[in-house]
Amino acid sequence: MKPRTSDQTQDILVHETTAPAKGTLRVLLIAPSLDIVGGHSVQANRLLAFFRKIPWLEVKFQPINARLPRPLESIRFLRTILRSLIYAPTVLARTLRADVLHVFTASFYSYNLWTLPALACAKLCRRKIVLNYRDGQAEDHMQHWPTAVPTLRRMNRIVTPSAYLVGVFGKYGVKSEVIFNIIDSSRFRFRRRTRPRPLFLHNRGLEPLYNVECTLRAFHLIQQRYPEARLTVAHEGISRPGLEKLAGELKLRNVEFIGSVPQSKIPELYDAADIYLMSPNIDCMPGSLLECFASGIPVIATRVGGIPFIVEHQRTGLLVDSNDHQAMAGHAFRLLEEDGLAGQLTENALAECEKYRADVVGEQWLRLYRELTGGDVDR
Repeated sequence: MKPRTSDQTQDILVHETTAPAKGTLRVLLIAPSLDIVGGHSVQANRLLAFFRKIPWLEVKFQPINARLPRPLESIRFLRTILRSLIYAPTVLARTLRADVLHVFTASFYSYNLWTLPALACAKLCRRKIVLNYRDGQAEDHMQHWPTAVPTLRRMNRIVTPSAYLVGVFGKYGVKSEVIFNIIDSSRFRFRRRTRPRPLFLHNRGLEPLYNVECTLRAFHLIQQRYPEARLTVAHEGISRPGLEKLAGELKLRNVEFIGSVPQSKIPELYDAADIYLMSPNIDCMPGSLLECFASGIPVIATRVGGIPFIVEHQRTGLLVDSNDHQAMAGHAFRLLEEDGLAGQLTENALAECEKYRADVVGEQWLRLYRELTGGDVDR
């Protein structure tokens, strides 16, 4: 599927050819476009690719980050205000022509700016709304934002990609269910790493909650034993200047901060590495782990949030406690030095990809849409 940019209409129309007698089901999917590099946009794009194949489904995509004239794009707060002013009336008009709103959401300001207007439109137009909640900070959101729990309870259904969030919502009396992320394994080349080389990759946003400092400190220990070791740090974020400074203070060699990587180049990034490191303090269901599974890269990650629901320690990857760079380095030594460990982990991880296939996940979404509309979507 070719990437779409938010200056396009970004509608996916699946024209009815063999539609069931009760007609076409119309979904308005609201999410970031690929202009915002991240798990939300990637998953929305993969869902749209699957929906395109369904003859009785009509999906229109509403980006939350509609493209503005170029001079306005560079003015941060003005850009947000203008997008909000455009977004609400556009969603209202499109809601009138939809049966179900499917809204991707994060926590905090993103929830208030994009999700609450969509909820208001759904209730005003008497349409069903599915909230696809995808943020490991859910508990903080519900605990400290007064609007969170009351509005979450007004959603027709709440879906998360991880059983971890189902447990968090349950603490606040909010019912939710799991539908996994999609991994398109065909995009990645599974390469067996019988004896991995000391070529490491970190492929997350450079934000405080991802605690990339821990990865750098682990690599510092790794490089003391393997002076030739290399670490590639992909993507951007507010933490980048501090991380580059820390790399200098630790006198790290062969560390490359490569900035943003387009989705078309992600498979090459995995293919060039032999071990994946990630050390977040908070997380939900990082798609990068599934991409590692499909690529044959052994994973070392912290056991926080939804990560232990994806990675089973000693079976599909290796887990360490939060902020434990010494344990992370120790597991790296195991992968580099224990015969057969990397191969065993990655073969098991590859098998896990079956439950994240587009047809498996997509059918679950279709079933949910039918349940919400009672199977009757005629107007």
